Amino acid sequence: MAQNATSSETKGFYKLSWLQRIGFGSGDLAQNLIFQTVATYLMIYLTTVLKINAAFVSGLILTVRLIDCFWSPIVGRYIDNRNPKLGKYRTYLLYGGIPLTVAACLLMLPQAATWSMPMKMIYAALSYTVLSMIYSVVNIPYGSIMASMTRDNDEVLILTSTRMVCANLGQIIVQAGFPIGLAMCIHSAIDWNQATFMAIGTIPAFVILPSLPILKKWLGKKGLYYTLLTIGLIGFAILFTIGKFFDVSSLNTLVQIAKVMTGVGLLVGSLMWALVPEVITEAEYRTGNRPAATVNALAGVAFKAGFSIAGWITPLVMGWIGFNFASEESALPTSPMAWFTVTCVFAIVGFFLLMLCFMGSKENITTTPEKPVSFREMWEEFKASKCLQLVLGIFVVVFLASFISAPVNAYYPKLNEYSTTAQNAILCFTCIIPAILLIVVGYLIKKYPLTDEKLDQINKEIGERAAAEEK
Repeated sequence: MAQNATSSETKGFYKLSWLQRIGFGSGDLAQNLIFQTVATYLMIYLTTVLKINAAFVSGLILTVRLIDCFWSPIVGRYIDNRNPKLGKYRTYLLYGGIPLTVAACLLMLPQAATWSMPMKMIYAALSYTVLSMIYSVVNIPYGSIMASMTRDNDEVLILTSTRMVCANLGQIIVQAGFPIGLAMCIHSAIDWNQATFMAIGTIPAFVILPSLPILKKWLGKKGLYYTLLTIGLIGFAILFTIGKFFDVSSLNTLVQIAKVMTGVGLLVGSLMWALVPEVITEAEYRTGNRPAATVNALAGVAFKAGFSIAGWITPLVMGWIGFNFASEESALPTSPMAWFTVTCVFAIVGFFLLMLCFMGSKENITTTPEKPVSFREMWEEFKASKCLQLVLGIFVVVFLASFISAPVNAYYPKLNEYSTTAQNAILCFTCIIPAILLIVVGYLIKKYPLTDEKLDQINKEIGERAAAEEK
């Protein structure tokens, strides 16, 4: 029996301990303490604390993300072509964690609120660009670690579940903790309805993700996705109906239930990361190499594309509709020191969690190409892999759905306090657009060709090739 286990592990089908799984997952918790701060609150900070024009903020977010679309493949190519002594991917958690923490703390420097408007704009552009570029240096290799720990599909599913539980824990800490932290810093009353609404959509992750192996057996991979999307669509419909025809504050319990249902639908975004190792394995089957960092870099580009389109569209279109962030009453306190303090706390805690990930993740399967991976080859891989194209398309759409409503959610619990024009803008971004995008996600998932049976066959043939080469 021991010999069979050893033989299986030689082929890369490693079984992992819970210490390794949680150690790996802590890296996503760390990154989400920073990423969710940016995704959910940076737009509000720039428009309501620094009073920067929403159109400029929209253009800034889009520009930084476009830069990252070129930067991420450079980072992925660099990592794939090297093998540092501390670990092909783990190394960057250590050496990227320190500058990432510093850049996150400098993102909301309190002195910036006293500067002239041109200086505020320059500061916002530089600080956000630097943070984004450093984040990629940590995020891309982190995503590659999962594909280097094991080939076992069941283990990959457990790793993905663990990672996403930790990621959603980071999300709930930031989305609920940020308004609570701001209120504590300025010694004001905490708006618990708002804090709950911001975070409660994350709750399903802690129930569904640990149950993924069972749910997948019951419903099948695609059946699971379709079920989650349907529940999410119903939740968005309820939120829209309440916001359009009733007093939101008088139906708070139903509002919170509907928000949980939308979180179930958007959870599909978390599950998409489980498809990345599948795409890497399919690429290895076709080419003989495991381009983990390259594929994760492309997945990161798609993920950030969804995030950037959301960050670009939300302030721009809301301004067109008639919602002025700078002149309307802010949904959150506007003390610059409070924003800086809360951001620094999340960033410093995140650094220690990255170090835990560095120590807890063990790389078992890594390959370095005999010749450097070129950008042309990256493009050729994208063109050659229908699986990769579909996964990247799903990433763009599902994370656009997730992030297009994130900053506006802070306004929904106070919907009745705003003008009719503002209410329509808030409902459009918290309900209508995300629902339409979830329908598109369902269509793309239908086209995805890698079934579990197909993956088992691919892994079997890869193992047979490896055994033949050893002979």
